[in-house]
Amino acid sequence: MNGESGTSRSATNSRGPWTIDEALKALRSEESPAASAVEACRARIALLDAELKEEDRRHLRSGRKAYANSLRGVPVAVKDLYDVAGFRTTVGSLFFRENVAAQDAAVVARLKEAGAIIIGKTNTHEIALGVTGDNPHFGTARNPWDRSRIPGGSSSGSAIAVATGMAVAALGTDTGGSIRVPAALCGVVGLKPTFGRVSTRGVFPLSWNLDHAGPLTTCVKDAARMLQVIAGYDPPDPASVRLPADDYVRGLSRELKGRRAVLGVGAWIETADAEVQNAVREAARVFESLGCLVQEVNLDWLQGAGPANRLITQADGAVVHRDRLRDYPEMFGDDVRRRLEMGAATTVAEYVLARRTQAEVRRKCEELFDSHELLLLPTTPVAAPAIEGYDGVAQAGRLTPFTAPFNLTGLPALSMPCGFTREGLPIGLQIVSGAWREAAVLAAGHAFEQATDWHDRHPNI
Repeated sequence: MNGESGTSRSATNSRGPWTIDEALKALRSEESPAASAVEACRARIALLDAELKEEDRRHLRSGRKAYANSLRGVPVAVKDLYDVAGFRTTVGSLFFRENVAAQDAAVVARLKEAGAIIIGKTNTHEIALGVTGDNPHFGTARNPWDRSRIPGGSSSGSAIAVATGMAVAALGTDTGGSIRVPAALCGVVGLKPTFGRVSTRGVFPLSWNLDHAGPLTTCVKDAARMLQVIAGYDPPDPASVRLPADDYVRGLSRELKGRRAVLGVGAWIETADAEVQNAVREAARVFESLGCLVQEVNLDWLQGAGPANRLITQADGAVVHRDRLRDYPEMFGDDVRRRLEMGAATTVAEYVLARRTQAEVRRKCEELFDSHELLLLPTTPVAAPAIEGYDGVAQAGRLTPFTAPFNLTGLPALSMPCGFTREGLPIGLQIVSGAWREAAVLAAGHAFEQATDWHDRHPNI
């Protein structure tokens, strides 16, 4: 810890966050198996929550019953967009501050059936429309590597909980990068599955066309374990797709040798900081050393996808919140209100053109993944920015150009640590594949993780 700046360097803790395997091993060795992992996470919450969020601890809720199955006794936190029966789902908003859920969201129910303990609800950027984690109603989330910097969002609290050991795993949502951005900025793993792979029933919507649900974890194997539980067809969810899920954990053993990958290059990628570009290039060299056939491909054709995704997100969000925006605009935070007002002002022509961009980019991605299995590129163009200096609207455009295209296309995308800046801030590598190929993304990430030690580094707390 730097005493002058408060910057936490990339030192490894003597006891970093548990993986799911470690938690399960510890649980099997205890007379009261649920107690050891839950109490360890609760101790972290008591120690760190006040430091990493400025105010309001009302979202931390205890788990109740553990079930004898694959995640038995494992403490999992859920973003405060997911319904958990009997507890509030505030959506980070004044409008829903007393909204008590009547039943569990579909994936929360699946986690409980697998034996996971829901240890808490985590902070979110208001209505999930933002990437800073600065919530004027429930507190400002802070990056555990440097508390003067943002953790990313909107799944801010979920990334912080995993990075600091307040939970073994967490759920987030992703409409333009809201799982992957905080994963990159906090140095953890974040997975956005294919659109329709994981049910969003019981998750408060931002965009019915772009919302994804997925896990944040300390390692890729844990992301596979979580996906194994939460993936699958959910008939009441109109966005859910009737396709069988893979065995994601068993698929991790697949080798990289002979697999074809693209390393993104071009002017669009070069908007990233040099340290970020260098870390991703070094990651590509690791893939080559593992037998992967890596080819550089200009991705400038993707640069229009981010603005199209942002326009659709804001317009869809303005529809979801149209009555509240009309009748009580002052109850929204400044950055969120401005973005909703921009969405409400979107013309039909602008929306139609954005959807046309969506169709064109989807087709080009299909062509790319016809000849290549993997795409490697940065998760974010920069490491965690300072809390001061940019407002939420500006940060949204600054942090999501490389993540938003894969919400627009609905493709599976994984963010994982691949290096650190000179200031000790995590850098995220993004691995993308074709639709329904989560197993390929996870296997590639796991192979990279086994060949490097970035995932073993934790904030010095």
